[in-house]
Amino acid sequence: MPDRPHAKPSVLFVCVHNAGRSQMAAAFLTHLAGDGVEVRSAGSAPAERLNPAVVEAMAEKGIDLTGLAPKLLTPEAVRASDYVITMGCGDTCPVFPGKTYLDWRLDDPAGQGLDSVRPIRDAIERRVRELLTAIARPDRA
Repeated sequence: MPDRPHAKPSVLFVCVHNAGRSQMAAAFLTHLAGDGVEVRSAGSAPAERLNPAVVEAMAEKGIDLTGLAPKLLTPEAVRASDYVITMGCGDTCPVFPGKTYLDWRLDDPAGQGLDSVRPIRDAIERRVRELLTAIARPDRA
């Protein structure tokens, strides 16, 4: 993590449509870390709305995504983040020095029903928990 004394770590989750994976990851990190981590999500080609099956799957975990909307990935969002977690956005994600980049290979929930989204959600939750542990102990990131 870049040297930013007294600043809380910041994480940006990126996928293509910002309607599924990155929204779930951001919601889990916000839920688990509270105010301890600054959390953002964005997409290289944002959808018009979140995937309804994703909203329903997260509600099962007690996390409300209603009212959220996909956002466009900007270079400013990347610059403002210590960790950039990509999930299938390929070469469209800008790269800046001094950031920690991780690529999480996860199935895309786009067009999938709730039964298919649940295992993706659960995999994201596991990875977010691991990330949070790494952030808390930067020597292990």
